Amino acid sequence: MKLEFKSVFGWLMACLLLFAAFPGNGQKISPKGKLFIIGGGDRTKSLMDDMVKTANLKPKDYIIVLPMSSEEPDTAVLYAKLDFERSGYSHIIGMNVRTDNDLSSERLDSITRAKLIYITGGDQTRFMGIVGTGKLYDAIHKAYLNGATIAGTSAGAAVMSKKMLTGNSIRYPDYTGDFPTIEHSNIEITQGLGLVEGVIIDQHFIKRQRMNRLIAACLENTGHIGIGIDESTAIVVSGKNIRVVGENQVVVIRNPKNSRQKKGSLLGGKGLIVDILLPGDKFGI
Repeated sequence: MKLEFKSVFGWLMACLLLFAAFPGNGQKISPKGKLFIIGGGDRTKSLMDDMVKTANLKPKDYIIVLPMSSEEPDTAVLYAKLDFERSGYSHIIGMNVRTDNDLSSERLDSITRAKLIYITGGDQTRFMGIVGTGKLYDAIHKAYLNGATIAGTSAGAAVMSKKMLTGNSIRYPDYTGDFPTIEHSNIEITQGLGLVEGVIIDQHFIKRQRMNRLIAACLENTGHIGIGIDESTAIVVSGKNIRVVGENQVVVIRNPKNSRQKKGSLLGGKGLIVDILLPGDKFGI
């Protein structure tokens, strides 16, 4: 039987990725990079300084800005450049990718070699609709495995986890920005980048009073930790260790007993643990 080249090539690539992710001892390789996840709002100079320091940027290094969450990607790149320039760094490449066809081998190589990849705010569903699990998805993961810092703000924060909050309310589709109930089958969750697993990330958290949303997500997705990041605040993820930086708080919700109850449309749970963390605090996942 004659096999087409594309099929053989695809099979070989799948094998290579499998061997790369799982070495001979069966253990998954831990990424060498870090995540810098901002809850939205103002990116203060001190926050941007901390991001640049986390990425350990050298003069020859560059930053890739991915603006596809935004309705105005050129403007998003401009504001990102201004933010980084305040921290003394101007070697920035804006890369507005519309489809995988936009990604030449040179552009993919630039992404995988970047020391810092920054995802702007906007609409996380728009971003993942473009990225999917295609070439850009693979390039971001490769950069992270190789030691890059992957950063994002607002929608760029939401995309970091494998289970991604879209911001949509299924039971109440007329979006108001409010989540006044804790009900099952209401919080829409789709696939994110999956750079960090076992958590669900929410942003603008305290400023926009999103506790109900994250509680519901944690009750329906047992085994996941909810992390609500407020504005002008970030978490720095290094493996299983997380540090809070910035100006405000981070709320961490755990459901250690995997408790979940339903009564009508209502969700309930017992034994949840809620921590309210301040800048400088650390926790593990």
